[in-house]
Amino acid sequence: MVKLTLYILTVTIFSLFSVFATANENNGFIIKQSNYSVTETINRLENILTKKGITIFARISHDKNAKNVGLQLRPTELLIFGNPKLGTHFFTANQTAGIDLPMKALAWQDENGAVWLGYNSPKYIAKRHNITNRENIVIKMTNALNAFTTKATTK
Repeated sequence: MVKLTLYILTVTIFSLFSVFATANENNGFIIKQSNYSVTETINRLENILTKKGITIFARISHDKNAKNVGLQLRPTELLIFGNPKLGTHFFTANQTAGIDLPMKALAWQDENGAVWLGYNSPKYIAKRHNITNRENIVIKMTNALNAFTTKATTK
């Protein structure tokens, strides 16, 4: 009962202060509110990553794909990207990390018009695949993703 009450309180606090980045420890999904539209947020992130020499593998507009099959979806775009110099270290520890890598960032507009950018925490990916001997890589990836996504979402 105490855990449930604390969980509800935590969710409420995060909802009230949603302009700050949040991370759900249960699922490793880090979410930041963006000051830009979905498309501009992904454009900004793509430009930042490209300038850093990070490979862009794909960009998917889920809302355009939904429209193509006669369905409506608020703006939602996915960017798939990676840096083999870092990500390969996860694979050499456990090849199953390939299901979670390359990295993905999802931008979406919620029902209130707010735009969000989310991505999987490298720490979560390492934990999910029982990668315990790549702490330096996890830290590098975490710091880089935080910096890139903060720059993409803030003015």
